[in-house]
Amino acid sequence: MNDLLDIQFIAYELANEKYALKISDVYEIIRMQQITPVHNSKSFLDGVINLRGKVIPVVNLHKRFGLPNYTSTKSTRIVVVKSREEMIGVIVDKVNQVIKFKDIQPPPEMVTGIEGEYFEGLGITDEGVVSLLKIDVVLYE
Repeated sequence: MNDLLDIQFIAYELANEKYALKISDVYEIIRMQQITPVHNSKSFLDGVINLRGKVIPVVNLHKRFGLPNYTSTKSTRIVVVKSREEMIGVIVDKVNQVIKFKDIQPPPEMVTGIEGEYFEGLGITDEGVVSLLKIDVVLYE
């Protein structure tokens, strides 16, 4: 866990909970845009977007984690991550800041009702606890 203390993370919100992704996994953050549905795809795949001529699948984390579905707001963003050599968009409610943690604890079996296998750990900040997402597990398992 302590090797994660030297890494910067992008903190974001999902259903009023705080999460973070390693900054090295993040390719870019864009405003919400029109998503083209893809039929016969996974239930949590909202569809695809065109990002400068590249077709990017977009995952809805609310659906992936069985959270109540969200309504897109001015704060909603698509975080484009690079995972297993693929670019994938992930819808989040709000991107907060770049953050480093003073302490990171191993994840419990459940984090805010979501299985612990999706998390690398819990980052401790002055404002509280931030769940560190294992993006590969979330997208591919």
